[in-house]
Amino acid sequence: MSSETGTSTQAPGSVDRSVLERVRSELRGNPLTLAGALIVTGLAAVAIVGPVLTPYDPTTQELANRLQSPSLAHPLGTDQLGRDVMTRLVYGARISLGIAIAVTAIRVVIGTTVGLVAGYAGGWVDEALMRLVDVQLAFPGLVLALVVAGILGPSLRNVMLALAVVGWATYARVVRGSVLSVKEREYVHAAKLVGTPPRRIARRHLLPNVINPVIVLATLNLGTVVLATAGLSFIGLGAQPPTPEWGTMLAGGRNYLRSAWWLVNAPGVAIVLTVLGFNLLGDGLRDLLDPRQQSRLEEV
Repeated sequence: MSSETGTSTQAPGSVDRSVLERVRSELRGNPLTLAGALIVTGLAAVAIVGPVLTPYDPTTQELANRLQSPSLAHPLGTDQLGRDVMTRLVYGARISLGIAIAVTAIRVVIGTTVGLVAGYAGGWVDEALMRLVDVQLAFPGLVLALVVAGILGPSLRNVMLALAVVGWATYARVVRGSVLSVKEREYVHAAKLVGTPPRRIARRHLLPNVINPVIVLATLNLGTVVLATAGLSFIGLGAQPPTPEWGTMLAGGRNYLRSAWWLVNAPGVAIVLTVLGFNLLGDGLRDLLDPRQQSRLEEV
């Protein structure tokens, strides 16, 4: 059949020159994806440059200024210890996004490695690794993270380790499913016949062709990790005072809901916007990177 049927002749793992154009088209045609991208970009900018712009220290207490309502000097008011809420919110963005990126990166590395090995090796290796994945998935992720964090002790580092340990199995299952399909293609068999080492086959032929669902899953997981980190910190297993983390800010302000509403509203809105931004962006990336979705769009 001719190339007009839509069959791609592009070499495996090569860069598609139309990717940027498809991204622009997705952003122009889907306002929700654009909104998600803007939210995530804005949060990243705040996390990077925000602490440089604020004149206050996030942990310095000024009891004379405690529980001041929002004003020009303190746009989001002050907390029960006189600390500027906006400053703590900005520093909290750096902490929350940093932990989300670190946890997601660990999940991706572990899960992708396990999925590649299981899918390519097959046999008893695949069976053993998938049973390990099944055991991990049998427990609710947040509950298991709660147990791990409780055993290790309350700290941000332990929360990060707990969330990373319990979240990699989904990546492993997704990657394994993609590898089982990709490894049966002609170019993979050809690479085996010429004696290409398995590690090189995995790096050059398998990984580039299974990375799209990993990117989508990682984007969606970033918001989930931010929410889980805040939740564990809220109950006292994560960041400890005076660390300016969104979950601890919620915990500290819950006793002032009527007299100082901004103490809870500010970090609460920040968490909602962060999760919403990553979810909208992840949905847009799924539509953009899913080949089946692209085929359906081309047929319309």
